[in-house]
Amino acid sequence: MADPAPTLAPKPADATAVLVLSDGSVLWGRGFGATGSAVGEVCFNTAMTGYQEVMTDPSYAGQIVTFTFPHIGNVGVNDEDLESQVDGAVGCVVREDVTAPSNFRAQGNFPEWLAAKGKIGISGIDTRALTRRIRLAGAPNAVIAHNPDGEFDIPALVAKARAWSGLEGLDLAKVVSRTVVEDWEGSVWKLGEGYGRPEGDPRPHVVAIDYGAKDNIFRNLVKAGASVTVVPAQTSLEEILALKPAGVFLSNGPGDPAATGEYAVPVIKGLLERDVPLFGICLGHQMLGLATGAKTIKMHQGHRGANHPVKRTAEGVVEITSMNHGFAVDAATLPEGVVETHVSLFDGSNCGLSISGKKAFSVQYHPEASPGPMDSFYLFEKFVGMLG
Repeated sequence: MADPAPTLAPKPADATAVLVLSDGSVLWGRGFGATGSAVGEVCFNTAMTGYQEVMTDPSYAGQIVTFTFPHIGNVGVNDEDLESQVDGAVGCVVREDVTAPSNFRAQGNFPEWLAAKGKIGISGIDTRALTRRIRLAGAPNAVIAHNPDGEFDIPALVAKARAWSGLEGLDLAKVVSRTVVEDWEGSVWKLGEGYGRPEGDPRPHVVAIDYGAKDNIFRNLVKAGASVTVVPAQTSLEEILALKPAGVFLSNGPGDPAATGEYAVPVIKGLLERDVPLFGICLGHQMLGLATGAKTIKMHQGHRGANHPVKRTAEGVVEITSMNHGFAVDAATLPEGVVETHVSLFDGSNCGLSISGKKAFSVQYHPEASPGPMDSFYLFEKFVGMLG
């Protein structure tokens, strides 16, 4: 069956940007940030704060973020709220035009910052309708384009969206990972003080594997009492062991976990065989799941936001968490000896596991609270507490 022809909605006179979905739908809006075009998977994020952290989260590589909160950009941007220096989301979709920043911490405005980062924004979109569309039909591939002249080759943009392979089978961790070994020193941020420094006695050494990590994860490991060395995604088992880790952290990251697992899983299996304590977050959780023999699946719409309720299965306690993932560990495939520790209260999907007889656990969500909430910092303390 041939692909449907583009659904050409009337073009508004002030349209300088367009979002073209792979099904041929054309959504007109007003562009800001960088000019040109970019292809990615359209997702939505329900957080009310932290748009700069979202846009610099490497886990959003290959994605166009629809913000459900209408007022994005109104607090400006600043250097302290970056989560990474590498590429995150390729663009964003917002409802209202970005206004001048109104926050004492602002060092610049959102559109100019996006332009400097090479990321495209489009405003004037009915984000509620787009979010509903994603919930019903799944996350589509699309092209976001910005041209101040308002001229677009719609058939070519539709073809570009349809030609993109999508995130399934795509290993993006090796694209966004740092390429050198780096000792991490900074601790968490405090108003008026910036980022702190490690304090206290000699600390257990954690080697953190960077699959596309948010910097605040490393800061929280330091706050919890560890010293941290960050290594690239494709670092070998021998290289990791040579650093003499008391424990190994498996970071978040983008792309299809099954693709990243081709090189990550053998390393994790080797660490498990040597009883090295492990803690994984997001993609790191999926890597640990794959290393136990479980499978991962592509989700219909994914989970992205700072308001996701997760239940701890043992205690019945509910945490409000920050999430960003389009794949999940299939709980039905968890082998004997692997315990499901957390579940989503939105859809029942797996959100955590631990391995019986091992100091190894992981969660699907982001406990580093950047942006919040802060319910889950205990996980960093739990991990560091295992290290002696």
